[in-house]
Amino acid sequence: MHYAIRYTSEYRYDGPVTDNLNALRVKPATTSSQRCDEFHTRIDPEARVSRHLDYFGTEVLEFGIPTSHRELAIDVRTRVVTSEPARPAAGPWASLHTSAYEDAAGEFALPWQDQPALADPRLRQLHEQIDAEDPLAYLRALCELIPACFEYRPGATYVGSTVGHLLEVGAGVCQDFVHLALILLRRAGIAARYVSGYLWAAPEDGGADSLEVDTHAWLEALLPGAEGADVEGGHGEPVWVGADPTNRRLAGETHVKIGHGRFYADVAPVKGLYLGGATSELTAAVTMTRLDPQAGAKA
Repeated sequence: MHYAIRYTSEYRYDGPVTDNLNALRVKPATTSSQRCDEFHTRIDPEARVSRHLDYFGTEVLEFGIPTSHRELAIDVRTRVVTSEPARPAAGPWASLHTSAYEDAAGEFALPWQDQPALADPRLRQLHEQIDAEDPLAYLRALCELIPACFEYRPGATYVGSTVGHLLEVGAGVCQDFVHLALILLRRAGIAARYVSGYLWAAPEDGGADSLEVDTHAWLEALLPGAEGADVEGGHGEPVWVGADPTNRRLAGETHVKIGHGRFYADVAPVKGLYLGGATSELTAAVTMTRLDPQAGAKA
């Protein structure tokens, strides 16, 4: 599918600030099922933008505004073409213990510092509810389990919330669902990573051609390929497979990926700092427009 996406954010400061340094992760990635055809960025006040790939391969745009200012506007416009990813193969659990799998998994098989202990009885109870014959079946079951056990409720958590907070309040948003899924996948021996991007969320009966959306989060799990299966990456090789626990399904052509990391902080859309005692007020918006016929997806 073909999308035009506009991302805008505006910061208003209650006093003058200087040396405003920012890093943006907003450019859609190029993958086997996604191509970024156009990408334009406008910064006001005007600033020189430099680009590089971070450790995980996400493109980062960095800029600094040394002069005094009270407002900062970021306007990003892009066109992206997506296609449905290849159907994943159901490799066996035993393949998770091969050197090929462990080499591909890397740090995505490791826990991060502030996650709940794996011995936490709430995590153990969730894990024990899944009886899957292979890692792909575990991934699919997990995408059903999390939204069945936790309410999707904006405002129940905040951007810095932990999985422990989600377990306590029983509600959260896509970021929280993904962080929980990452812990459970790694507990099962499946490497997994956090993905940031956009989701085309039009109703299945068609809906509008243009939507106001939020940035979205899903995950990619490293699944072992089945010998003799026609899968991306080769016969029997591990393959990263996108999955969306908020929407109870695998990721598809309605998902537009920006980048991935161990958790949200690795792929936050904007990170910045400035000099001055002023506080800031942020307004942000994402408009996603389909440029060809498109089936919808639940937000």
